[in-house]
Formats: sequence, structure tokens, C-alpha cells
Amino acid sequence: MLKSSKRMERLLGFAGRYRYLTYFSWVGSAVSALLALVPFWYLWGMIREALAVAPDFSLAVHLVDYGWKALGFSVIAVLVYIASLLCSHLAAFRIAANLRMAMMERITQLPLGLVAQFGSGRLRKTVNEASAATETYLAHRLPDRAGAIATPLGLIGLLLVFDWRLGLLSLVPVALGFLVMMRMTGQKMRQKMTEYQNALEEMSNEAVEYVRGMPVVKTFGQTIDSFHRFRESIQQYGIWVIAYTKDLCLPMICYTVAINSVFVFLILGAFWLGGQVMTETFLLNLIFYCIITPIISVTMTRIMFQSEDAMIVDDALARMDQILTAKPLPQMTPMAHPQNGALDFSHVTFSYDGSNNALTDVTLSLQPGERVALVGESGSGKSTLAALAARFFDPQEGTVALGGADIRQISAKELMSQVGFVFQNSRLIQATLLENVRLGRPKASREEVLWALKEAQCSSIVEKFPQGVDTYVGPGGVYLSGGEQQRIAIARMFLKQAPVLLLDEATAFADAENEFYVQQAITKLSKGKTVLFIAHRLSTVASADRIVVLSEGEIVEEGTHETLLAKGGPYASLWAQYRRSLEWNIKKEERDNG
Repeated sequence: MLKSSKRMERLLGFAGRYRYLTYFSWVGSAVSALLALVPFWYLWGMIREALAVAPDFSLAVHLVDYGWKALGFSVIAVLVYIASLLCSHLAAFRIAANLRMAMMERITQLPLGLVAQFGSGRLRKTVNEASAATETYLAHRLPDRAGAIATPLGLIGLLLVFDWRLGLLSLVPVALGFLVMMRMTGQKMRQKMTEYQNALEEMSNEAVEYVRGMPVVKTFGQTIDSFHRFRESIQQYGIWVIAYTKDLCLPMICYTVAINSVFVFLILGAFWLGGQVMTETFLLNLIFYCIITPIISVTMTRIMFQSEDAMIVDDALARMDQILTAKPLPQMTPMAHPQNGALDFSHVTFSYDGSNNALTDVTLSLQPGERVALVGESGSGKSTLAALAARFFDPQEGTVALGGADIRQISAKELMSQVGFVFQNSRLIQATLLENVRLGRPKASREEVLWALKEAQCSSIVEKFPQGVDTYVGPGGVYLSGGEQQRIAIARMFLKQAPVLLLDEATAFADAENEFYVQQAITKLSKGKTVLFIAHRLSTVASADRIVVLSEGEIVEEGTHETLLAKGGPYASLWAQYRRSLEWNIKKEERDNG
């Protein structure tokens, strides 16, 4: 757990000139807490005067004056507290905003491969919820902590100034409650808080992946069993929460009993001390202590929640640091510029975890304008090879070159202008169709966007909406099918006109009609470009200039469709499996149709 000074140094580093408002909020909250105790002094005076003149209360001439003074100090305490919260909120909002901007800026600098490894659900939770945790801590808990420190100091004075014996008895449950609270907020609790946040993060990430994979579930009639990781994350969270609740059940009961047992000690003290000599002053003090001591339980509960929130903030800072300290890919110098669309992999070795290689000593060259297909079993390294071409990662060994230039020497902006890609799960942003296509080239004219949509076989999509290209996509607008989204993504690539094109199973989520249009669009888009495409449906690779077969991260053979079939090697085996699967599906369809 971070020390309080270190934690505040980290947070206030994002406050700028607003840090002084944070300091003022602490002072204001402490002053407000002390002012809130003053009315109890006047209340004691009112009780004293009432007991002194009883039963003729008409002689109590100062009651109204004491009452107005108590009300006045209460109002002043509330106003000072509101002012301190206003200051703390202004500073907290600025810090939370700066943290989010810093994380988003860092995310834009990170390679897309690392962003994908983080997971969109995890990133969303960290950016939104972790920064929100700091806002709650700074805006509420820290001012309350200043008040919680000032309140016991003022209480100790009030408890001891009237009758020190009853005052000490009132502090016994405070000591007991503090011991139990230390048990609940110790090292074990900090570990539990980390486990809790991990469980929430895992559920969030898997939930996002589950929703994204829903088209597959619906297409193939699958059930929740297909997403066992999401189910397991929910089950594990449930198991953890139940165990954690049971673990804290007894300590929480003991804590609640302890801080609410002050009346027991006061009553026992009254029997013991009052039995010796019951005076008017002793009775006055006893009544006053019974009125003021409930503040103790409120103060102790505030301190407990502040300790919990401190652990939440420490965990949030650690998670934000995973983003803020993540390193962008290094830029080698001197800078270089690609001369053409040639793509070369030279002795490339890459591992995601540093132990098991996804690619091992791969050497592959694509000439400008050549169409090369990557095939192989799942996990053979196809997508990894394509990711390295776009510099989503850097290989641990070997080099990747574009147009004769090492891609590490090409600026990120220029590299992205030279490489276009269409993945199997292309996404649209919440904007118009026009704005979605313009992502390919933000300064493109409306006419150029319309041309790209036409070339990408999107005319039928645009024409079915009254607003045409100005149709809004997303909540409040329209939703497109997976195949239609792919065609819009391809329109972006038409607008971008990058010389190198990476395609990763671009027709995976398309129905028969959309697949036809997507294939037509890709055929047009690929003309004159260097194309590296991944396909699981082997029917789409037969026309490739060259087919490269990967197995366990290595190239096992390459050649044309006819050449590889004649060799009778791994590709021929994959092709035979593919043909058998087609025959099985045809026979199954015939059986289903009766």
C-alpha cells in the first residue's frame, strides 16, 4: 500500500494550480468539524439551566439565546463544509480529467497489439472507473478525513472537560472499535481489495468479448457454453464475494457492537459513580454525554471507509500505472521512407509471453502487387505475422521491412498511411456513414467518400436509408450487420489507398449475400496492391499468387494452389479436410430438408 504522502504526491501531480483548492478543502473541513461541536456546548448550557430552575422553567431566561447561538454555529459549520466540498470537487474533477486524458494520450501512443492485449473491457474500466475512484477519494474522503481527525480532538476536549471519568469510559468503545477496524483494514484486506478489482476487471473484459462474439453464437446456434471464460469469470466472482463476505462477517459484527456500546459503558459508569454521590452536576454531565457520544460511531465509520477508499485508490493507481508506464514501440533513427509496396520478413522470431514462440525464424518476401495468402491451423502464427507487418508489435529477433525500409525507422503516421487492414471484426464508431468512411482519410471530400462507398459495393446500404450517407450509426440511429460493417470498413480502405493491404478473414461474419459483395469489393481493392491475407475458407485462397502454409510458427511450404496440391504436403491435407467439411455440410443440409 502506498504511503499517504506518496499517494497524494501522485494525485496532486495531475492537479496543476487546482492543488491549492485541495489544501483549502482540508482546512475548511477541519474547521467545519470543530464548529459543528460548538452547538453541543450551548446544548450543555441549556440542560444546565433547565436543571437549575426545575420545575419553574420560566426562570430559564437564556434558553432562547443558547438555542439561536447553537443554530447559528450549525449553519456556519454547514456553509464552511459546503465551501470545502466545492473546492475539493473542483480539484478532484480536474485530477480525474487529467488522469483520463493522460491515459488516453498514452493509449494512442501504444502499439495496437499491446492495446488488444490489454482488452477493451479492461481499458474501459481502468480509464473510467479507476479515475472515478480517485475523484471520490479526493472530493469526499480526504475532506472527511480532515474532519474525522479534527472531530476526535474536539470530542476529547469536550468529553474530558466536564467529567473526565465519564469521558474515559466513552473512549473505551473507541479503542475496541479501532482494534477491530485495524483487523479489517490490514494487509489481508488490501490483498482482498486487489482480488476484488481483478475479478471485476476480468468480468468486464469477458463481458465485452462475449457481446462482440454474439454474431457467432447466433450464426452457429451456440449457447453460453461457447463462452466458458465469461461464465467462469462470473462463477469465480460469485465464489469470491461469498467467501469474502463470510470472512468479514464476524469482524464487522464485532466492530458494530463495539462502536455502539458506548451507552453500556456510560450506564455502568453512572451506576458505579452515581451510586457513590448522585449530584445535579453529575446528572447534567451524564445527560450531555448520552447526547454527544453517538458522534463517536459516526466518526469511526468515516475513518473505516476512508481506509477502504485509500486501498481502492492505491489499487486504481496501480492499474492506471499499467497504462501510463506502458512503453510505445521505439523509433529508430535515422528516419526512412518506403520506396514501394514490397514487404519483407527476415528471420523473424516473436513471442507474446517471452517463452513460447508464436513465430520462429520466419523469412518471407512479398513483391509489390503480389497477393499472398497465409493458411494453417489455428495458432500457427498467421495473425501474428500480419500484426508484425502493421507494427502492432516488434519481433524479438529479425526485421520487418516495407519498401526496403525497416518499419522501425518509418514514422507511425507514414506507416499507417502505407498499410491498410481489414479485420474479421471491423467496428463502426457512433457517427454518420460519411464520418465512418472518412476515418480512412479525414480530409476527403464528400464526393470521394461517395466514390469509395460505390467501389466497396456499399450503394445498396446507403440507398436503403432516407438520409443516405448522413445516416447515423449507433444508439439513436441504425445498426448494420457484420457483413455490412465489413463493406463500410473496406470503403475506408478505398479512400485510404494504401499500397499494402492486410486482410484477416474479412468475410468471417458475412452471410452469403454480403460475402459475395465483400469478395467483389476486395478484388477491386486489391488491384495493384501488395496483399497479405489470412483465410480459413480455403476456397478464397486458390487464386492467390502464392500460398504460404504455417505450422507452429514456422513456414512449412509455399507455392501456388496447383503446385501445393501436387506436392501432397500439409496444404493438400488442409484442402482435403476443407472439401470433406463442405461435403458433410451439403449432406447435412439435404437431410435437414428431408
